[in-house]
Amino acid sequence: MNRNIPLILAVALFMENMDSTVIATSLPTIAVDLQTSPVALKLALTAYLVSLAVFIPISGWMADHFGAKAVFRAAIAVFIVGSIACAVSNSLPAFVVSRFLQGIGGAMMTPVGRLVLVRATPKSELVAAMSWLTVPALLGPPVGGFITTYFSWHWIFLINVPIGLIGIWLATRFLPETEAAPSPPLDFIGYVLSGLAASGIVFGLSVVSLPALPPIAGFLTVAVGLVSAVLYLLHARRAKNPLLALELFRNQVFRASVLGGGLFRIGIGAVPFLLPLMFQIGFGLTPFQSGMITFVAAIGAIGMKFVTALIFRVAGFRRVLIFGSLIAAASIAINGLLTPETPYLLILAILLAGGFIRSMFFTGINALAYAEISTADTSRATPIAAVFQQLSIALGVALAGGILEVSTTIHGGALTLSDFHIAFFIVAAVSAAASLSFMRLAPNAGNAVSGHGGLTAPKTLEVGPPGS
Repeated sequence: MNRNIPLILAVALFMENMDSTVIATSLPTIAVDLQTSPVALKLALTAYLVSLAVFIPISGWMADHFGAKAVFRAAIAVFIVGSIACAVSNSLPAFVVSRFLQGIGGAMMTPVGRLVLVRATPKSELVAAMSWLTVPALLGPPVGGFITTYFSWHWIFLINVPIGLIGIWLATRFLPETEAAPSPPLDFIGYVLSGLAASGIVFGLSVVSLPALPPIAGFLTVAVGLVSAVLYLLHARRAKNPLLALELFRNQVFRASVLGGGLFRIGIGAVPFLLPLMFQIGFGLTPFQSGMITFVAAIGAIGMKFVTALIFRVAGFRRVLIFGSLIAAASIAINGLLTPETPYLLILAILLAGGFIRSMFFTGINALAYAEISTADTSRATPIAAVFQQLSIALGVALAGGILEVSTTIHGGALTLSDFHIAFFIVAAVSAAASLSFMRLAPNAGNAVSGHGGLTAPKTLEVGPPGS
């Protein structure tokens, strides 16, 4: 496998992951400089998520129409411009608009980068390639944390300028050329409906769980999103070339990857929200201490990347994903047993093991999505997988916030350690339910990707126009 390709594409994932994780811990400092409150500034987080939800659905069409390599480089450039705008913002509206602009670049970078990787990598090497793709991204949070601690918050964004320029140069120099392919006209009605659906749900869930606006605004926008989703389903049945090719869900392997993986991500999406809060509120640790403890999970994730391909080759997708989802869910639930009296070495060991197993699961689920999808359909599969990923993460944060809110309402007091314990048990149960999706897979599902069973794989699904 040519490791240059996933590592170059990982430049984009590194920048996006660093900004999205570090900005949450930097909100108080940024709020002081912008003369606003951290609660109001959370609109900037929501603006980024909404931008992703609006523009991810169109990423596959853009890659086909203009060429994946060209779109990938342009996306990095937009992300750089958005980063500079964030760094020089001197007011809340300017910062929110800058984050939205940054999100446009992010919406294209990750899905199109993954599309380039899938098209340039033989299926038998896709698991290993996915592993290398995410290794640099895992370094984003500690690098960002170091910058936040020892430099001003502006450098969280300014560091993207040299990194992004290097990424554009490397992509130009080493990525395979991808010419624009014949593509149908843009499904504009589908784009509007899918954008309203995804952004309405993401925005609404973010506002409900992070009350920057009245909760009723969140419920109303979620309702708009759900209605738009229903209208899109009706539109997609009649459209000749719908933007999001929902007929891909006829493939059981793709369906299990997207829906089962989405269900699992709901629980995982709640962990970065719950764990730092529990350490700070329930354990009385500082944000820096909390961040250093939770970083051990990233170390575990990095370590697992080097053996993930071997595990899937030996055991196959079905077996690994069933047991992996259950063990990973248990690693979430065990957080509900931690107390300030728990030895910190034991806490670190638990988080390290959880990082191992979750890293293996995510690499597998990302590769499985393309196991039985034809090369021609990868640009249609990528935005669907990316949209469901964003929705499930938003659902996870909303679920965690809702559980804490209900729990404190029941006992009528401030957040306590037991509230976090309850939340961890519930979100772990949600993640464990994902195993049901993988139990329906055939034993040889995805063998062409994993190499299990001598590379015998089910026939690749070729998807034609709706009704074909």
